[in-house]
Amino acid sequence: MHPPTLFTKQTFKPLLQVCSSCPNQLKQIHAIVLSTGLSIKNSLITQLLTCFTILGDMPYARQLFDEMHKPRTFLWNTLIKGYVKNELPCEAASVYRQMHSLGISPDPFTYPFVVKACSGLGETWEGEAIHGHVVKYGLEFVAMVRTELMIMYVKFGELGLADFLFESMVERDLVAWNALIAACVQMGYAGKALSLFRQIGVDGIQPDAVSVVSALSGCGQLGCLEIGEEIYRLARKEGIDCNIIVENAHLDMYVKCGSVEMARDLFEIIPCRNVVSWSTMIAGYAMNGESEKALALFSRMQSEGLKPNYVTYLGVLSACSHSGLVSQGRAYFNRMAHSGDKNIQPRKEHYACMVDLLGRSGHLDEAFNFIKSMPMEPDSGVWGALLGACVIHQNLELAQHVADNLFEVAPAIASYHVLLSNVYATAGRWDCVDKVRLRMRKKGIKKITAYSSVESDGEIHVFFGGDRSHPQSASIYDKLEELLKQMKCIGYIPKTGYVLHDVEMEDKEVTLSTHSEKLGIVFGLINVKPEYPIRVMKNLRVCEDCHTFSKFISKITGRNIIMRDKKRFHHFRNGVCSCKDFW
Repeated sequence: MHPPTLFTKQTFKPLLQVCSSCPNQLKQIHAIVLSTGLSIKNSLITQLLTCFTILGDMPYARQLFDEMHKPRTFLWNTLIKGYVKNELPCEAASVYRQMHSLGISPDPFTYPFVVKACSGLGETWEGEAIHGHVVKYGLEFVAMVRTELMIMYVKFGELGLADFLFESMVERDLVAWNALIAACVQMGYAGKALSLFRQIGVDGIQPDAVSVVSALSGCGQLGCLEIGEEIYRLARKEGIDCNIIVENAHLDMYVKCGSVEMARDLFEIIPCRNVVSWSTMIAGYAMNGESEKALALFSRMQSEGLKPNYVTYLGVLSACSHSGLVSQGRAYFNRMAHSGDKNIQPRKEHYACMVDLLGRSGHLDEAFNFIKSMPMEPDSGVWGALLGACVIHQNLELAQHVADNLFEVAPAIASYHVLLSNVYATAGRWDCVDKVRLRMRKKGIKKITAYSSVESDGEIHVFFGGDRSHPQSASIYDKLEELLKQMKCIGYIPKTGYVLHDVEMEDKEVTLSTHSEKLGIVFGLINVKPEYPIRVMKNLRVCEDCHTFSKFISKITGRNIIMRDKKRFHHFRNGVCSCKDFW
């Protein structure tokens, strides 16, 4: 017989509410529950389990779960959800497998988080297996399950399957539209996202602020200023709530299109700027080469009493990196590292930024030692930054050492193999270039195809190297040939250093002359009104020859050219680039 107790379910319920954010007190309540022997123990542990999953203490949540006698489906769902919410997809998948092996019947609330876990794992086969279970249990037409399946297939790059699930939904509500559009933007399918945004009205559904934010983010990815402005005007016209989240997306779209002046004007009139607004504008200045303005804005942010976060500091370090401000970069990084504030403790991205700053400024040994002093294992971003610096400074010995480390953590990323190949090419080590390329072929690593896009009259025009598929190709190539002749008369010399060594010089020049960004610029000269800049968005880093080409073109035509590559923006005016040839 248990001793009398004053504790009842009614006693514990308010206690749990008061202590829901205090893990130590919750653990004390758990100990009391265990000591009482109350018949209501399971229901109280259910509440405790929910509290610990919200707090992120999944080991303790699992301990609570394992204490329960024959937990119901709801509790399995709660544990799976907790793991997913705390970014532990492997553990979530493991719990589902255990649940499945024990014959516990899932319900419609099981699969949204199980599918989300599969998306996090990135295992296509496992996702397809879970899809099979969904069909087996007759849950494939449950809206929230189907929506997560769509998102999963987008993350796997299976857009056809995502489309099929979407088109065959019984009722496509705004939640489904928004989820699919956001997933496409997140995974880099911005063109697909904008196409979906334009189709929302076909179902007679009014887009909301969430739809607009995703669409503006897609425009930022593509560098589509005209389309982005059209979307924002539509939002205003339709009375869609243009709250701070929408305004920040609008601001981000401007900076990613290289429209720094427009971004600054918008920033100044946003009524309730938050840390995202400030961080976006600081990063915008940084990526567009206006480092002094970025650092000045950071000082202003602090003087106005707004606390920066780790994203803010990433923009600050990027500003230092893009302009070679080594001493300032060191000072800002040390301020982060010694602040004692967990919200701004340096992460791998900050270390990569510092390595980039030190390396590109010529401090290669310091950059290497900086990596060795990291409190966490360096990832491909960190090693890749140093390898890029080795290319710039033609340090073959260090490049080989860095590449050995890099290929251990990221053996299949083509761009790093290309960087190493470029170091060898610059040094004239063509035998080593061939070895790198042979290794890539053996491992099935394919070089990413370079392309550039230009927006004109609300349409996106995409060009690949040597591309002749565009309807205006004849005019583009005629204009290009004419411009090259003019440029050579005033001193332009093609930089053929990285082009394959086993072709004639004339062929090397032809290869260079038809790079995608050159075709995009010439298209812009023909089609973009003279009063507007030509905006070229490239998926990879601009090569040295195209950079020189762009400077000459801006000089002989008087046109402003804005080029965004993988690293930053280049603003070409009157033969000069905003990067001051430091990139």
